[in-house]
Amino acid sequence: MDRIDRRILRELEEDGRLSNTELADRVGLTPSPCLRRVRALEESGVIRGYRALLDGAAVGAGFLSFVTVVMRYEDHDTIAEFERTVAEIPEVVEAHRLFGDPDYLLRIAVADLEAYERLRTDVLLNLPGVAQLTSHLAMKSVKPDRGYLPDRART
Repeated sequence: MDRIDRRILRELEEDGRLSNTELADRVGLTPSPCLRRVRALEESGVIRGYRALLDGAAVGAGFLSFVTVVMRYEDHDTIAEFERTVAEIPEVVEAHRLFGDPDYLLRIAVADLEAYERLRTDVLLNLPGVAQLTSHLAMKSVKPDRGYLPDRART
């Protein structure tokens, strides 16, 4: 991946709806080579897809909680079942397995505190192998996800 590929990626992270012509202009290429580079980045898996960034509150998921999970059992079957089950919970918008304690970090988006309490009580506490859940309720977003190639790194 060269400097031009990185510029393409920065521009697409900033605005995934850019036309190929506009993208080519921004990175200093003509449209055909720019499109070839974008397709190569897609085919190699560097670009995994495109999506809209939504306002959580506007779609009824503005209450954000981070939940750390400590597992009671860490055998292969329990971990596999836990991860499969977590992946099926729509309110869990992100999940990561961690080294050490805690074992997992979940990002959860729901409508409000009452919805979170129901999810925690009815779903999260019943996940396979869980010993402990700790909720960290977000007060505000200080720095939202801006992608992997921040604007300040433009070249």
